[in-house]
Amino acid sequence: MNKLSAKSQAASAFITAIALFFLAISGAAAETSYVRAGRLVDVEKGVVLKDQLIRIEDGRITSVSGFTGAPADGPLTDWSAYMVLPGLMDMHTHLVGGLQSHIADPLTTTGAEDVLIGAANARRTLEAGFTTVRDVGAWRALTDVALRDAINNGYVPGPRMAVAGGYLTVPGGGGAITGLADDVGIPADMTRGIIANVDDAREKARYFLQHHVDWLKFIATGAVLTLGTDPGAPELSEEEMRAAIEEAKRYGKFATAHAHGAEGAKMAIRAGVRSIEHGSLLDDEALKMMKSRGVWLVADIYNGDYINEIGARDGWPEETMQKNRDTTDTQREVFRKAVKMGVKIAYGTDSGVYPHGDNANQFPYMVKYGMTPMQAIQSATISSATLLGWEKDIGAVSPGHYADMVAIDGDAIANIEDIKKVHAVMKSGEIVK
Repeated sequence: MNKLSAKSQAASAFITAIALFFLAISGAAAETSYVRAGRLVDVEKGVVLKDQLIRIEDGRITSVSGFTGAPADGPLTDWSAYMVLPGLMDMHTHLVGGLQSHIADPLTTTGAEDVLIGAANARRTLEAGFTTVRDVGAWRALTDVALRDAINNGYVPGPRMAVAGGYLTVPGGGGAITGLADDVGIPADMTRGIIANVDDAREKARYFLQHHVDWLKFIATGAVLTLGTDPGAPELSEEEMRAAIEEAKRYGKFATAHAHGAEGAKMAIRAGVRSIEHGSLLDDEALKMMKSRGVWLVADIYNGDYINEIGARDGWPEETMQKNRDTTDTQREVFRKAVKMGVKIAYGTDSGVYPHGDNANQFPYMVKYGMTPMQAIQSATISSATLLGWEKDIGAVSPGHYADMVAIDGDAIANIEDIKKVHAVMKSGEIVK
């Protein structure tokens, strides 16, 4: 009995030691820290709160309350001199690869080079205060998936990414490489999303979905930067988009549509897309359809000025410059009308056409064309999170959300230009700038 008792006691001690070991690990993992915000933008209520203490545990916010003194159970980041916003979001980026000024530019780099360039672009975007992006297409299929996974695995710094994998487009359409000589070959990974018919649309959608994309991206009309295409003209058919969306629903995914022209946009809306990108030439009927069906508008209303200036300086094709002139002012008027009508709007800039890291340049344009500063900030936080379907995790500084925050030197509510004055950036409770 004594021997058995000794063995039992030893076993009990061993089990207790193991339990204490795992409790210690659990306790160590549950790291607690705090942020003191001088002025906190509460995007859920649309107000600014003064002198707030934000408690963070394991990268998520557990409480927000008035500051009464430095807590003793964790380090305090003192942003009492700054305005603090939720991590910003850009719903229309192209992080992979370099800036494109000529149609042949995507052919000058390998897929590996494009992802490495994308890693640098991702860092610049994150340090500009954008902790989440929806990346809506790369010329080389699935390179954006590789970048997203590298960020998620901690290999490179960058924003959270929701990715499309490539473009679903017609042959010679807005999502294809065009304008090359007939005897120039195009790599197979640049043609993965070219659709010939309804059955092909379903098959190509399934290809991207099986490779773990977060969204599908349709090119429903021609494009400003793609030579030989008309931004106002429909390209993919309603039936082709509907077939791809049906496939996406099997995977619990959404689709968005690049659509400058009204008819192409209406076809995409009827097919079931969740958002319309650009929307430069939308008519009242299209906007009313979007309002009644809850379809989001993501309009890059800063971009036209950048193209006009840099394109003229660098000698971009006259076809591109004319299409840009034809769509810039009309897009801004569509945006103004959409704001007034109450169409749901998320922040998206088309970064990759202009330099990454300049994503905040669009905020003043959104205010100029009808939004209040608070509405513009909400479009890039809680509204964008809702578009993604990630609103439980990101988009606000409140309990349950990831501790994604930006400290700015100024007051973005009084002067929206101040949102560009980024002092510090936090993602999941870690300061990344």
